[in-house]
Amino acid sequence: MADEDDIVLSELSDDDLVAQMHDDLYDGLKEEIQEGTNILLGRGWQPYDVLTKALVEGMRIVGIDFRDGILFVPEVLLSANAMKAGMAILRPLLIETGAPKLGKMVVGTVKGDIHDIGKNLVGMMMEGAGFEVIDLGINNPVENYLSAIDEHQPDIVGMSALLTTTMPYMKVVIDTMKEKGIRDDYIVLVGGAPLNEEFAEAVGADAYCRDAAVAVETAQELMKRKHNRGPA
Repeated sequence: MADEDDIVLSELSDDDLVAQMHDDLYDGLKEEIQEGTNILLGRGWQPYDVLTKALVEGMRIVGIDFRDGILFVPEVLLSANAMKAGMAILRPLLIETGAPKLGKMVVGTVKGDIHDIGKNLVGMMMEGAGFEVIDLGINNPVENYLSAIDEHQPDIVGMSALLTTTMPYMKVVIDTMKEKGIRDDYIVLVGGAPLNEEFAEAVGADAYCRDAAVAVETAQELMKRKHNRGPA
């Protein structure tokens, strides 16, 4: 097989270029993804097709290998950064064309906790799957979640914690949502190393996601159910 350097992206057919972009995403090659994105757009591809067929599909493959322990966090972060470079080109075009979004997610690390690698990865992988992501950052009191819910009207609220001492704060947020009568309007996902399914159930979340790949799968599954249920 030819060396990477011998592959001229602009000389590949559409199908080969998309396959090459999947490989380049897997290898975290940012410039190649930017180039490939621009080539497809230059060939008259719709921004939404570039997003779904090249970037989302490429990140889906990354997600599977991450879930199965073939890829690790540093490699996935490189892939996600390459994907973001492609997204930066596509985002303004997607807004112009009013392309469909899978859904919208607000995500943040809870109050008292400043860990964000897992959360950042979830945000990147969710974006890579075609969701719009509003990242609240770290150390979020309940007010931050509520104002973000109010402002952005997301489908999904995601909370992350890495410390056993900050885990219980997730219940504070969910209980406050219940008090306000809005809990059932949103899918609530929780994640972080010390959590498990029992904890998620105990605090009233919809699901526990052990890593970013599972978060994407869970979000897609719950969104399907939400649409099938229709408006209450």
